[in-house]
Amino acid sequence: MKKYQLGEFEEVVILTIGILYKEAYGVSIKKEIESRLGRNVSMGAMHTALVRLEDKGYLKSSNGQGTEERMGRPKKYFEITALGKKAMEYSRNTRNELWKAIPKVAMEVKMASLT
Repeated sequence: MKKYQLGEFEEVVILTIGILYKEAYGVSIKKEIESRLGRNVSMGAMHTALVRLEDKGYLKSSNGQGTEERMGRPKKYFEITALGKKAMEYSRNTRNELWKAIPKVAMEVKMASLT
């Protein structure tokens, strides 16, 4: 079902927006991902993912109030749409089914002889 397909970084971004809930804007999303995953995120990659997710209908954005520290510019806040929630659920279910399908023996760690 291609319409619910999320790329790996898109999935990380949309999950992080869920975590941040009402405080999800570009910089807060970036910081949360970096903090939780120990992974550097460029603002360019973040912006691209947010635009893609919004274009797919998975997110909607709204502008907050302008602040003095931002020289009057408003923060752009993101929230997950109903379609985005369906995409997240589809992604989770797909991953769970794939994990369940892996034979237990395939996940056993075997040490190769190094001599």
